[in-house]
Amino acid sequence: MAETASRNRLRLPIVTAGMLACAVLVASQIGGFHGAAIAAKLLASSSFVALAISAGAMRSAFGRLLLAGLLLSWIGDMLLLGRTQALFLSGLCSFLLAHVAYVTAFIARGINWRWLAAAAFPVALVSAVVSAWLLPHVPGAMQMPVRLYTVVISCMVIAAIGTRGAGAGLAVPAGALLFYFSDLSVAAGQFMQTEFPNYVWGLPFYYGGQLLLAGSAGPTSMASQSAGRSDFR
Repeated sequence: MAETASRNRLRLPIVTAGMLACAVLVASQIGGFHGAAIAAKLLASSSFVALAISAGAMRSAFGRLLLAGLLLSWIGDMLLLGRTQALFLSGLCSFLLAHVAYVTAFIARGINWRWLAAAAFPVALVSAVVSAWLLPHVPGAMQMPVRLYTVVISCMVIAAIGTRGAGAGLAVPAGALLFYFSDLSVAAGQFMQTEFPNYVWGLPFYYGGQLLLAGSAGPTSMASQSAGRSDFR
């Protein structure tokens, strides 16, 4: 009990630091303060890794896999600090692997296949519309990586909803959906010219989503795990 209380006391300062760092990051990008943006991004991205560890991610297979995805996301964030196409592609690959880790974590946590099937069509439809909007602006060499990434992140959202149906907390699908929509801002910023800076909403969506996923990384109750295994079969 004392260990759990200690973890709970750590979570609020970590979440607060992460969201404040996100606000500084947005302000720094608007103001063109590159050095401050780098420092704020490092702190904001480190906050979701720290939150998962403080939540007890290392105590379950679900938590360890989720933590692996968060660490891969951290690497992707650092790669996207660069401004070349090669670094963007490397960051894309890191995030793709992060989503694979998330999908694996959700499967380990348990999947309700009825929920997963119900989510598949609407998520696929939204992704198809987004692809039709985005791909005409994507250079030829980047089209295949972008298509693959779209498929993988769509699978991540579908799996998150399936896991919710097997008893996972609402933070799991909410975090996955925020991550999904935050990627629209990254894609628009990379491949399209927009009047409004997309990172103003994209970055809060991203860090909010990652913090929700990180906070859910703690060990689940035996009853929830048993329900998840039953639904998986």
